[in-house]
Amino acid sequence: MTHTVEKIGGTSMDRIDELRDTLILGDRDAGSVYGRIFVVSAFGGITNLLLEHKKTGEPGAYAAFANGDNDHGWHGRLDRVAEAMTRAHRRVLTNPADAERADAFVHDRILGARNCLIDLQRLCSYGHFRLARNLGQTREMLAGLGESHSAFVTSLMLQRAGVNARFVDLSGWCDEGELSLDARITGATEGIDARREMPIVTGYAQCAEGLMEEYDRGYSEVTFSRLAALTGAREAIIHKEFHLSSADPNLVGAGVVRKLGRTNYDVADQLSNLGMEAIHPKAAKTLRQARVPLRVTNAFEPEDPGTLIDDQTAEHPAVEIVTGLDLFALALFEQDMVGVKGYDAAILDVLSRHDVRIVSKVSNANTITHYVDSSMKVLRRVERDLAARYPAAEISIRAIAMASVVGRDLSGLSVLTRGLQAIAEAGCETIGASQGPRNVDVQFILERDMLKPAIAALHGTLIETPAPRLVSAA
Repeated sequence: MTHTVEKIGGTSMDRIDELRDTLILGDRDAGSVYGRIFVVSAFGGITNLLLEHKKTGEPGAYAAFANGDNDHGWHGRLDRVAEAMTRAHRRVLTNPADAERADAFVHDRILGARNCLIDLQRLCSYGHFRLARNLGQTREMLAGLGESHSAFVTSLMLQRAGVNARFVDLSGWCDEGELSLDARITGATEGIDARREMPIVTGYAQCAEGLMEEYDRGYSEVTFSRLAALTGAREAIIHKEFHLSSADPNLVGAGVVRKLGRTNYDVADQLSNLGMEAIHPKAAKTLRQARVPLRVTNAFEPEDPGTLIDDQTAEHPAVEIVTGLDLFALALFEQDMVGVKGYDAAILDVLSRHDVRIVSKVSNANTITHYVDSSMKVLRRVERDLAARYPAAEISIRAIAMASVVGRDLSGLSVLTRGLQAIAEAGCETIGASQGPRNVDVQFILERDMLKPAIAALHGTLIETPAPRLVSAA
């Protein structure tokens, strides 16, 4: 257990030449450079062009192909990928020979993917074959191009700097067999001596389980965590563009936010539930079970140790972070619900069928309300299905927001009471609030336009102001 496994995200990859001189090499001597395995994401924006834009939904090469684009519009989108990849590696590769090798790599992979899609399209023009049955594999193949490219380019760049870097391609390119994720990682890393070389590993791994089917674009963190667990890493490190802080500095001010410094996987799970992922929850589970601590750092402040996440409880109660997100409140009211079983299960069944993510829920005698992260379009379908099942029920959908206060131990801090007071003093109205018995989070439901001032008010009261401690009676 002498090595670390470290992940660099897509936005940071656009500055990998800068990170070479600071994060990766810095002032380390020849011996201390090694003992580190790097898992890299695709360069910024490449996966959007390969699949679809994560925020806007603009189709990339995969989406155009999957949508039955018979005019071969996906060809043009694949050309855009090649152009973007070339621009990306020519920004960071200063040696002409290295740039030419990277150009050839892109040409080979894009040509191979194009020929594969042409053959698949031709095959599915026959009635016995269905494109829909092959879309999962197609999406995985295209996604893997981004990480293969960035890992290859990074290894070239480091080799030019005198580092014994090794390109480790887990994408299964041109492989004939189908391996499990563990077998893929174990086979690719066999014979690697991290004490004398620096593996640069693709964030995507082709495997029989199909990473994208379950994790979609969170696959790189799953690969990263499994690699750390299988190789017995001393520590798993994620390098982001920012520190894990007590709140968004844009909302409360850069001068008052605090770096977390230390927290645990319980808090990381709560943040994932709120859409503020320190790490994918399945990846966190892998590290937690393997007893590998996770560190989250700011890639551009390599001298700062960042925030350590492990399974340790807090030394003393404290609020660690205030965050929030926009949601919808889906409420089903049925006067005759009292004493009747099955309503909750039926609602969950419909929400699961429509792949609606539930963040939280509350219920009373005749109303069940789910706070969900979804689109109104999808929720209208849910509403239609619920109305068909419970024609006498009143179903409502309301745009709301949730502010959440999170910490490893909130006991004795009167977070619920003080939070409600802080929100009221900021001129905001709380629609609802809840606190569970485990004392790790408190949730405040608000109108959407109240979220930002509420977060600022909660941060000011619960983090910037010293907390009163309850003294138990002797």
